[in-house]
Amino acid sequence: MVDKLKYCAALAVFALGIPLAANAANLGFQTNAINGTDFEVVPRSRDDTDGYWCAAADFARRGLGAGWQDPIYVLRGYGPSVTTGRRTAVQFSLKPPSADASAQSGSSRGPFKFGSSMSVQSANARCGRRPIFNR
Repeated sequence: MVDKLKYCAALAVFALGIPLAANAANLGFQTNAINGTDFEVVPRSRDDTDGYWCAAADFARRGLGAGWQDPIYVLRGYGPSVTTGRRTAVQFSLKPPSADASAQSGSSRGPFKFGSSMSVQSANARCGRRPIFNR
């Protein structure tokens, strides 16, 4: 009976994890690695700020093995995608950006300021938010 309960509990945890795994993609974002620590989030259909952070948290956890308390840094605000060629993307990193990267960071307008950060957990908390409208 105990083994059956453990199996059911594990199955429930797995089943609950499925929507979270697909969350960033389902919300309209694509995330691509640039190198071992840097990646970019490219909107497909939705482009709200929370969605970028949600996708960044998902990729940091699942793609790069980051812990919940690890910081995610903004490497570059809105700019062209280097992995897809699309017009708009935001670049993130798991390591603090260097001072010389500031010159290459692109636009500092908008909500994604070079060097700003939040923990993977805080970014993941934005996954449940739904925008009233797309910006």
